[in-house]
Amino acid sequence: MRVTGGTLRGKTLSPLKGLKIRPTTDYLRESIFNIMAGVVESAVVLDLFAGTGSLGIEALSRGAATAVFVDNGSQSIKVLTRNIRACRLEGRSTILKRDIRRGLSFLKAIGHTFDLIFIDPPYDKGFVERSAHLLDRAESTSDGASIVIEHSKHEVVPERLGRFIRSDQRHYGKTLVSFYRPVL
Repeated sequence: MRVTGGTLRGKTLSPLKGLKIRPTTDYLRESIFNIMAGVVESAVVLDLFAGTGSLGIEALSRGAATAVFVDNGSQSIKVLTRNIRACRLEGRSTILKRDIRRGLSFLKAIGHTFDLIFIDPPYDKGFVERSAHLLDRAESTSDGASIVIEHSKHEVVPERLGRFIRSDQRHYGKTLVSFYRPVL
């Protein structure tokens, strides 16, 4: 697993081992960032269900200002911390160990409004729609925020999530990536 673009291009990231996870492949990550090219520069990023942090780290490598990584798994937090340190991104990163299912009200205390949000939950567990609605209720997104949701092709995501509407959806093998923009 490597960073595919930006200042850290080619940097190897540590994987999560022995867990039932499916990390975002280099190809998929590169595709997402090619689609989101105009949104990343100077963005404040939120990486929910961060795992190894590959999506948020990729955003930082490609010019995002800062990133907040949220995950509930102890092993994920260890690997994520290792990857942030290896990339020397400590000054632009915040790592939070939180159970997203309990809500996202803690985001207000951070003091950021997020421009680019990645949601990459465990597949087929019903977390996609729930997480997006919790995000909408947390009122921590900027007016022009973009949400990118990676999910199973079997998990149906609605056309609209709170104040966000699906603007695009791409199919990559067993994975769908849904892109949401706010309704203006």
